[in-house]
Amino acid sequence: MVTSVPRLVIAAPSSGSGKTTVATGLMAAFASRGLAVSPHKVGPDYIDPGYHALATGRAGRNLDACLCGAELIAPLFAHGARGCDLAVVEGVMGLYDGAAGQGELASTAHVAKLLRAPVVLVVDASSQSRSVAALVHGFASWDPEVRVAGVILNKVGSERHEDMLRDALDASGVPVLGVLRRAPQVDTPSRHLGLVPVAERRSDAVEAVAAMASQVREGCDLDALFALARSAPALPGAAWDAAEAVRVSPPPPPPVPDTLGPRPQTLVRPGRPRPQTPDGLKVIALAGGAAFTFSYAEHTELLAAAGAEVVTFDPLRDEQLPEGTAGLVIGGGFPEVYAPELSANEPLRKAVAELALSGAPVAAECAGLLYLCRELDGQPMCGVLDATARMSERLTLGYRDAVAVSESVLAEAGARMRGHEFHRTVVEPGAGAAPAWGVRAPQKRVEGFVQQGVHASYLHTHWASEPGVARRFVERCLTS
Repeated sequence: MVTSVPRLVIAAPSSGSGKTTVATGLMAAFASRGLAVSPHKVGPDYIDPGYHALATGRAGRNLDACLCGAELIAPLFAHGARGCDLAVVEGVMGLYDGAAGQGELASTAHVAKLLRAPVVLVVDASSQSRSVAALVHGFASWDPEVRVAGVILNKVGSERHEDMLRDALDASGVPVLGVLRRAPQVDTPSRHLGLVPVAERRSDAVEAVAAMASQVREGCDLDALFALARSAPALPGAAWDAAEAVRVSPPPPPPVPDTLGPRPQTLVRPGRPRPQTPDGLKVIALAGGAAFTFSYAEHTELLAAAGAEVVTFDPLRDEQLPEGTAGLVIGGGFPEVYAPELSANEPLRKAVAELALSGAPVAAECAGLLYLCRELDGQPMCGVLDATARMSERLTLGYRDAVAVSESVLAEAGARMRGHEFHRTVVEPGAGAAPAWGVRAPQKRVEGFVQQGVHASYLHTHWASEPGVARRFVERCLTS
């Protein structure tokens, strides 16, 4: 089986060069031509895919060779791009920047090679002229396996400036496929963790995406870009399939030697009986809305493939969990921005606490961890965990190799997974009597909480790398 979807990777020399503007604008511009465009993002970023989804009408999907493994990049891409006319992949950071200390792993260049896709380099030309040729030459020649096949010049000041840039690039052998002038109207607001998600500013985001598309249509050679995308060779191998992944996922690995200290036993408390769900209804509630915007599309697909009905609810608006809820998944987001509103929804906070106390499976990552705490920045939260959370000036960021310290609804004790941390909050204490994970870098520590059916942690994980996590969670929903 082969995948022949035309595809482009949009990269840049560094962050802040305009990748998101160009990638999102291209997605929207091609979609407006009637093409089915598949949007992708390199790395663990949750926010850019929201803008991609708005531009294309399809789920934005991540391609993270660190979280999922290099062997899954092409299958996950083929899954997301199935039936599409074009795929646009937005890179992360600079073209060759990958996981810290691990060479090219998870870099845009790494993913481009795995996808055998041509790269278009977006260059912020606002403070240079002839030097642009040296920059492009360096990026195009650094790794012969990376095909830098075109340049889009961003933030060009005038026609004269454009002429100087084009003259300089004439001898580089890399064609100029677009020139974008400075346009503040396409800027998107940022805050402590990056862009403000689409769910928090939908009408403004729609206008911003429309402005990006207009700028790209006016400044880029769409026909040449599509021809370049069509030059990508076929990718061998089958597309990833959630049902197949769940079916053939291996049993949990045997426990590994624990060098992080004694392993506490899973904390078990007597709980209230959980209300019976209607016959045949196996509902897993998924937190959504403006406060909880971080979720990988594959998680929902895996849960559904494992036999669950996934129903999204909004903790800012809904006062009860979906009818028949047998399990709860609360992903990442920005509860710190909405702490007063989340706190004010007391009926839902009580419903979440009662579900957790009943022993039902609850999986909470980062924002979900904060929501389950006793309080967040002084505002009462669900009180499932005897911990408090607060904003901090310090950014915690990076990939983590983790081992499950305690048996939980997600993993056997001793199972290994790779995760990612990205937050400016602190939870005190950082771990419960039965911690969720042990990590060895940047320092050896345990973190998170396992408590009855609750698994709460700062670590974001991608279940496509371990489909057995979804199967185990659904099985616990049926038997707990």
